[in-house]
Amino acid sequence: LSRVVTVMGLLLVFLVGVKCLGGGFKMLGHDVLDSFFAATSNPFIALMVGILATTLVQSSSVTTAMIVGLVAAPDNPLPIANAVPMIMGANIGTTVTNTIVSMAHMGRPEEFRRAFSVATCHDFFNYMIVVTLLPLELMTGFLRRSATGLADLLGDISGVKYESPLKSLLKKLVAPIKDGAAALSDAEQIQGIIIILVSAVLIFVSLWLLVRTLRAVLQTRVEVSLNRVLGSSIVLSVIVGIIVTVMVQSSSITTSLLVPLAGAGVITARQAFPITVGANIGTTVTALLASMAVSGENAEAGIIIALVHLGFNLSGTFLVLPFPRIRAIPVRFSTMLAESAVRSKKWPIFYVIMLFYILPAIFAFLFR
Repeated sequence: LSRVVTVMGLLLVFLVGVKCLGGGFKMLGHDVLDSFFAATSNPFIALMVGILATTLVQSSSVTTAMIVGLVAAPDNPLPIANAVPMIMGANIGTTVTNTIVSMAHMGRPEEFRRAFSVATCHDFFNYMIVVTLLPLELMTGFLRRSATGLADLLGDISGVKYESPLKSLLKKLVAPIKDGAAALSDAEQIQGIIIILVSAVLIFVSLWLLVRTLRAVLQTRVEVSLNRVLGSSIVLSVIVGIIVTVMVQSSSITTSLLVPLAGAGVITARQAFPITVGANIGTTVTALLASMAVSGENAEAGIIIALVHLGFNLSGTFLVLPFPRIRAIPVRFSTMLAESAVRSKKWPIFYVIMLFYILPAIFAFLFR
């Protein structure tokens, strides 16, 4: 019971952080916001921002929650069109965690080869679907349009508008933070900076503690579930990946659990891949939760970008998983990379720096 209360409390703190974020940015003023987000009008720079932000905080959940809060903020400081590539970048950035985890096996070459191949198949999959879907989104806006249509449909189904008890509670919890910022400074922009910093801390710490709490409770069950699904159907593997990620609120934990199993020879990259794909889908729940915290005239935008995140990962799944030859591409490349990494220990470090930092910067420079 105490752990259930802890989880509910941490979720509430997380939602308070998301709720505060948009208000804090609004207080910075239009000039600051316009200059801050002007760069994200370039989709490749927006993609880089998503990658770098996620690699720095080691969590796509934190990045996507912040994006939802900004998109749904009053006066729309971050347009949905600019946020879509950032969401895609967050998907890429989150894969760095299990790649780093696999480096713990570097002292044992054969073990490292297996672990590194499982870790990096997630990288190749996410880059592959971004390279495919980002140009398609820029040309057609299909993710944004379909998410908007679904959000409108959900609004029509709900029929009656009402003041959510959760949103009423969040307003009361946000008030002391705003009062505290006002007490510290009379300048509205300084108040906004204080609120943004507090919001970022609340989101990061609450998710970190939430993941630790859920992991302590569920880790043994998660490992049992993963072991049971090995070698079973692809669909079941995807479903397990989704369920595990929803339970622990972190795709990084799900994919990182696969790394030591691979190192031990329990699982191959081919078996791990569909679980990884399921983890990609499961991690979208965090953005959907964050969209529950926003309110006001621009609240629907937060729901839309959360649905874009879901649609992006579902689209990637349906483009790759049903087709054996396409499905084999990330596994084949990750296996080849692992062979190179075993021969030279400089390769893994170079790979991480190149894939998650240098390559995004090159794209941003070329398409600035």
